[in-house]
Amino acid sequence: MSDLHELSATEQVKGLRTREISSADLTRHYLDRITRLDPDLGAFVTVDGDAALQSAARADELLDQGADQGADQGGKQGVLPALTGLPLGIKDLAPTAGLRTTFGSAPFTDHVPAEDSWTVGLLRRAGAVFVGKTNTPEFGASCFTENDVTERPSVTPYATTHYSSGSSGGAATAVAAGLLPLAHASDSAGSIRTPASACHLVGIKPSRGLVSSAPASAFMAVGTEGPLARTVADAALLLDVMARPAPGDLYGWTSPSRFTDAAASGPGRRLRIAAWTDPGLAADPHPEAVAAVRRAVDLLRELGHDVREIPNPGVGDKLVRDALETWFATTVAHAATLMAPVGSRPQLRSYTRHLMDVCGQLSAQDVLTAHSVLAGHASSMLSVFEDIDVALTPATNGPPVPIGHFAQQGVENVSSLMLDWSCFTPWVNFTGQPAVAVPSHLDEAGLPHGVQLIGRPQHDAALVALAAELEAAASWQDIHPPPWYQ
Repeated sequence: MSDLHELSATEQVKGLRTREISSADLTRHYLDRITRLDPDLGAFVTVDGDAALQSAARADELLDQGADQGADQGGKQGVLPALTGLPLGIKDLAPTAGLRTTFGSAPFTDHVPAEDSWTVGLLRRAGAVFVGKTNTPEFGASCFTENDVTERPSVTPYATTHYSSGSSGGAATAVAAGLLPLAHASDSAGSIRTPASACHLVGIKPSRGLVSSAPASAFMAVGTEGPLARTVADAALLLDVMARPAPGDLYGWTSPSRFTDAAASGPGRRLRIAAWTDPGLAADPHPEAVAAVRRAVDLLRELGHDVREIPNPGVGDKLVRDALETWFATTVAHAATLMAPVGSRPQLRSYTRHLMDVCGQLSAQDVLTAHSVLAGHASSMLSVFEDIDVALTPATNGPPVPIGHFAQQGVENVSSLMLDWSCFTPWVNFTGQPAVAVPSHLDEAGLPHGVQLIGRPQHDAALVALAAELEAAASWQDIHPPPWYQ
């Protein structure tokens, strides 16, 4: 048998069910790889090997007893929970009962929650073995993963001098390097899709409300949780577990289709796809970002889809860019003010403090105006989908950037530099549409590039089906970084 991490998560689940693999052996394999490789990668904030092995032992007992002792996510007897015995990492923004959760922030270095978040609870009940918490920036506030809790930023395994993006950078690093089979992640402005691109992975940002964000903290719900994986089928496996509305969810809905079925079936019809490479909010598209879209366009046309290239349909002016920066500053400042203990401001990172200062200078009128501009921008983007089924754009405006890139012009310019690089993703959070980031290619320097497919709201299964069809044509799952082979 190949090394266990070379098997897809779907294959690992099958091996666990047939008892060709034990959860204990699988968990030990990943813990060993984490111990050996993670000091150079920065994927994890916390690893609890003892608890993981205890969980794996319990999973093996269930698996040995057979399916008649288990229950599925809906409580139906006779079916083992979908992830029984499968190792999993949880992003360190999500509370985990009994397992340290720092939110990437120094004041929470020793914080251990008493309860799971809603989605974490779903994953635990699905039988996943929690190996640890993956690295994230403070309060998820940047598209690079660096904080004062860990000593090393999360780097892409393809070039360990370059960030793996953020805020799900640790999750992406772990999956790409073979430290996890798949991982839990979250996305408020691209935080699943840009790490997927930086690490040659598949990342799904679901439609608003498919994965519950309850209890709501704002009416304009832009953030959601989703999977990072090496294959579309693996991402669909995790999404099937996560996609259950919590009681009282303002936006909750249930998909009529299983995502694993969609990944296996393909789209089943010719789709109308619009592609663009104009960043809209940044000066120029990066040549490799353009090349990534052109490669995908060619493949999709070969698959029989109707693909046309169009200008960016959004309003790409300074007003929208300023509104995004205003929204971002208020969002981060709200999280920091709400969460951080009184008197802990000096322990926060300089960028977080800067955003809090920016927010403190804004009036209510400024904030409401920014939200109005973003709502108009989102509407203009949504209107395009009257005539198309799917949009195709780059996932990032260029390759993973070197460590320190975003701080090179001082803390006051971090947000602007981040938006230059991640300009293709935030609008999808405001429209609430589903998006799937998929790999494209490695450039001459060996750095990964990816594209994103954006679907109509609540048409997540159709988008997963298209991504799986594209994957079969592209065979990107056969490409791995150097740590994979160590």
